[in-house]
Amino acid sequence: MANASEKAFDVEFRSVVKHFADVKAVDDVSFGLKRGSFHSFLGPSGCGKTTSLRLIAGFEQPDSGSVEIAGQSVVGVPAHKRPVNMVFQHYALFPHMDVAANVGYGLRQRQPRPDKAEIDKRVAEALELVRLPHLGKRRIWELSGGQQQRVALARALINRPTVLLLDEPLAALDRKLRREMQIELQNLQREVGITFVLVTHDQEEALSMSDTIGIMKDGKIVQFGSPEDLYDAPVNRYVADFVGESNFFSGAVASCDESGAAITTASGLTLRAPLSKLGSRLQPGARGTIAVRPEVIGLWPANAAPAGLDVARPARLLNRIYLGDHSEFQVEAEGLGAVLVRLPKQATESRSLEPGDAVIMGWDQTKALALAEI
Repeated sequence: MANASEKAFDVEFRSVVKHFADVKAVDDVSFGLKRGSFHSFLGPSGCGKTTSLRLIAGFEQPDSGSVEIAGQSVVGVPAHKRPVNMVFQHYALFPHMDVAANVGYGLRQRQPRPDKAEIDKRVAEALELVRLPHLGKRRIWELSGGQQQRVALARALINRPTVLLLDEPLAALDRKLRREMQIELQNLQREVGITFVLVTHDQEEALSMSDTIGIMKDGKIVQFGSPEDLYDAPVNRYVADFVGESNFFSGAVASCDESGAAITTASGLTLRAPLSKLGSRLQPGARGTIAVRPEVIGLWPANAAPAGLDVARPARLLNRIYLGDHSEFQVEAEGLGAVLVRLPKQATESRSLEPGDAVIMGWDQTKALALAEI
């Protein structure tokens, strides 16, 4: 039987609504974030993810509903009285202070204020935590982007908040450094055991770091779950399109039962696929789509396609992009149009293919999904 700590939420929204003039930025949102978890809000600009973060931080107050932190309502509680700290996209470090002074700033604002020896000790611990133990006397402009980000993290963590909020903190870093910092953030979160809440529009960032993700659209959470659930069992086309890449073949639902759905495209081709385990049943006559991830599609020379494929269509290879460990192919398939195919480097059948070649592309229908066209 689960104990109370296993059930506890560090952050909980209960039917939260927030308007800005006539725009409903957060629309009846409810969720709970388990203690010590790493959560991401993911979605396009204007979907409500940043407003949700600001409601947790106390920079905004809900029009209705309840926001709770560690089981206590914080509705009406100002930001500086909440057990929450935030790391901003541009870090907001003080250029006139050295690294140690930046990290210790929050402690110096406390009442009663800790003595200097305690502040120095806590600053040293925080810098050790973010692996910058020897840079306390450096000026901010003398640091790299990655080092500045670590200083911002140390400054946020030194007050030992219940929840750490991250507002696109990796957006200013180059791709290689961003990947390194994703790993650092994961390791840091596990080490300190604090609940992290990240806002991002970068799906790779959310998928690689999070225990749970909330996909948002028009102020609502469309799907809330683990990265695996969102990738393998999206509830509709919107989620499948936002998390990873998919080929979509849309049309009218011809039939639907426990085994899956059949959808007839505008070209008259009928495709079948199982329903997503988290999606809803499709209604005959309604709009639906067959989603096929590029990595589950095979590609073969026209005279070398294997027998027994559920879906096999003649196609012409338009282009090939070599990406090291895999290659991406754009093909024009008969009755399906443009299709993206992703094959690993080890796929020997793809090595001789060149743009302009006649090919066969296909997939096992059990690896596709039938989804609502939303």
